[in-house]
Amino acid sequence: MIETPYLLFLGDAPDQLAAKVAQGIKDWRPDYATGQFRLEGCNADLGLPDLSIADAVEKGVKTLVIGVANRGGIISPAWKSVLIEALEAGLDIASGLHNLLRNEPDLAAKAKELGRTLHDVRIPNVQYPIANGKKRTGKRMLAVGTDCSVGKMYTALCVEKALKAKNAKATFRATGQTGILITGDGVPLDAVIADFMAGSIEYLTPDNDADHWDLIEGQGSLFHASYSGVTMALIHGGQPDALVLCHVPNRPHMRGLPDYQLPSLEALQDLALTMARIVNPACKVVGISVNTYGMSDEEAAKCCKDIEDRMGLPTVDPFRHGADRLAEALLAL
Repeated sequence: MIETPYLLFLGDAPDQLAAKVAQGIKDWRPDYATGQFRLEGCNADLGLPDLSIADAVEKGVKTLVIGVANRGGIISPAWKSVLIEALEAGLDIASGLHNLLRNEPDLAAKAKELGRTLHDVRIPNVQYPIANGKKRTGKRMLAVGTDCSVGKMYTALCVEKALKAKNAKATFRATGQTGILITGDGVPLDAVIADFMAGSIEYLTPDNDADHWDLIEGQGSLFHASYSGVTMALIHGGQPDALVLCHVPNRPHMRGLPDYQLPSLEALQDLALTMARIVNPACKVVGISVNTYGMSDEEAAKCCKDIEDRMGLPTVDPFRHGADRLAEALLAL
């Protein structure tokens, strides 16, 4: 188990979105988030106290969590002095990057010397089966996006919260490093061998009570040239009964792909439903989740209303407005 509380390391994150791992922990496990550590040039800010390693130890921090999700998941050489200092001060380190802590010789040697633990949460710890496509009992919702980093995890967490407030049976199912750090369990999907990805989601969402909802965290996008594979595995392994479309308005291009524009919500609805109905012909799109970060309250309300009028589906920013309407759409199925 990863010891809490955490010092959230933002490194030299170029923007707020690059610190989405730390942001997710701060928003969903605020009691874990004691402070943040930023290097010179960092353009992300969680609004937490900026702490030195010594300050963090004095406040009872147990683990430094690398809260940055950069392209390629690389441990930057510029971070090393801070990571070594954290180990020397008695902290463990946790990371969800593809570049594993244990594969960095200097970090591994220092952790061994000091008896500290390096937690690589992006390593599958189960031998997953190949998917069989058999129908399972229970109900499942999957968040699918027009792009990466549009709020699919937040959507699933918000819907879980709303369903539980209505005394409905619901479980958030984490499929990425941030969700795993928040809940302590899940499948690090993009680190699973390709042939077993869909099977890992079947494993994650097994037979359940007929009225139980699994809220599956989405990954990637069917339209993203880099990450569409994980999305397909989620759709076919999850066999969703319901899809929620997730979108960020006015994003200039796909995340990390300046030559690719975001698809329309209509295009996402058509393609995602086509793929989902291969494994569950009854699948429906039940609502739309809009990430209105950076908008005023008035702008956010107008944006959601305009999309709802156009698409004819309940449309909210679930983190800003609550996910009651999305939960009600699920319970109506």
